[in-house]
Amino acid sequence: MIGQKWTRVTQLYRTFFYIINVDQAMALLEKYTTGYVISKDGTKVGYRQTGSGPGVILVHGGMMTSKNFIKLASFLSNQFTVYIPDRRGRGLSGPFGPDYGIGPESEDLQALIHETASDKIFGLSSGAIGVLQTAIIEPALKKVVLYEPPIPVNGTDPAAWGSRYESALSRGNFGKAMFTAIKGTDDPSLFTALPSFLIAPLLNIGINAEAKKQAGDDVPLKSLIPTMHYDLILVRESPGIIDRCKEIKAEMLLMGGTRSLRYLKLALDALSTALPQAKRVEFRGLGHTAADNDNSPEKIAKELIVFFQP
Repeated sequence: MIGQKWTRVTQLYRTFFYIINVDQAMALLEKYTTGYVISKDGTKVGYRQTGSGPGVILVHGGMMTSKNFIKLASFLSNQFTVYIPDRRGRGLSGPFGPDYGIGPESEDLQALIHETASDKIFGLSSGAIGVLQTAIIEPALKKVVLYEPPIPVNGTDPAAWGSRYESALSRGNFGKAMFTAIKGTDDPSLFTALPSFLIAPLLNIGINAEAKKQAGDDVPLKSLIPTMHYDLILVRESPGIIDRCKEIKAEMLLMGGTRSLRYLKLALDALSTALPQAKRVEFRGLGHTAADNDNSPEKIAKELIVFFQP
């Protein structure tokens, strides 16, 4: 710890270091209670809850946990009861299980929807793939927001980096595995332009140091980095999901940033074509992880509040 701040290697892809004020983080976390539901296959799905009013579910993306949406939830909590599940294999939730895929991911969300009577949901990245699948089959949902689901369309391959990631992970090179995921998913930047042989050793130092300082229900990066394997499963199972989404009855909002990678914008274009009634918001100057604590969650919350109003 340095003064009133602590530094960790980022859980996401946007920057090299993630700095947050400890007092601010603890104050936000103290407003939350935790609970859990049991999914169809018996897996425990834990969640954080805050606020009051109609229920809203926030579904995080890859290499994240419910804690990454603490600020986003806080901006919504004056008007909504907000539930942030830890997607399975992370944090408060049980393991992925041998049959993991879009089906179990959706069943986890359905269990939470039914338990909390929530009919509004937001999903980021791979989490948005599970949300889209749930919107297709769950009539209880009335309002659905997708932020840049990495769905293959028109020859794109959002999982093209997967084999390099898996190779690095199999050798125990967590830094290279993480950096490979960053380059494959995050907004173009000076950081992503750097060669992995320079960055991976530094990331490994940070990852190992962070793993020794975990407290409470924090999830170390050394545990989160391998979960990207399962996000890749969702991506590889998602071709065809856009054709199936044409029967969705819920109101839809599609979100994205101008700085995000092209394949994410093309996926939103394809969704807009399949769902002509869907609204679309593009955030100028923002990228793929805009909803994260360390980015611009207040801007995302502003649009969500408007869309989720009765």
